[in-house]
Amino acid sequence: MSHHENLKIIAIVGLTGSGKSTAIEHFTKLGIPKVYFGGVIYEAMAEAGIEKGEENEKVFRLNIREKEGNDFVVKRIIDQIHHLVDAGQHRIIADGIYTWDEYKAFKHAFPGDVTVIAVTAPKHLRYRWLEIRKDRPQSPATSEERDNNEIETMQKGGPIAAADFFVTNDGSLEEFHKQLDAIAQQIEF
Repeated sequence: MSHHENLKIIAIVGLTGSGKSTAIEHFTKLGIPKVYFGGVIYEAMAEAGIEKGEENEKVFRLNIREKEGNDFVVKRIIDQIHHLVDAGQHRIIADGIYTWDEYKAFKHAFPGDVTVIAVTAPKHLRYRWLEIRKDRPQSPATSEERDNNEIETMQKGGPIAAADFFVTNDGSLEEFHKQLDAIAQQIEF
C-alpha cells in the first residue's frame, strides 16, 4: 500500500461490449498511459503457448487464477503502475478490473488515488455491437453466456456496482466522450 503525491488512476470497468475500449482510447489519445488487465492474461497465454480465442481465454482465466491465486492479474498490474509512477507518470488509465478481489487489492494498493468509472450500455446494444465488431465478434448467445460467466464466476458485477461514477453508452460518441470528460474534470484528472 502506498500513496503517491498527485497520482490519479482512472479504472474503467464494465461488461463486455459496453464501450470500455472506446473510453480507454479516448483517454490514451490524450497521451495518458494505460495498463490492461486483459493484457496480463494474453501475455500469460502466449508464455504458455495457448492461442487467443473466446473458449481458450475463458478456460485460461479461470485456470490461472486457480493456480496462481485470484490476485494473479492485479499483482502484475500494480507492478506495472509502480513502474509508470517511477518513470514520472501521474495520470494512468487502468483497463478492466475483472473481479471483486482485484477491485479490493487495487483500491488497497493505491488508497485515494483510484477512481472507478463503470461503462454501461443496454444489453441489446452491447450484443449488437459485439456481433459486428472487427476484433473477436461473437453471437448474441455467446455474449449472453459470457455475461453470465463474468457475473457469476468472475465476480465482475462487484466492481461495476461499487464504481465511483457511471457513464451510459447509448447515444453518440460525442455524448459518451462528454460524460467521460466531465468526470475527468470533476476529479481533476
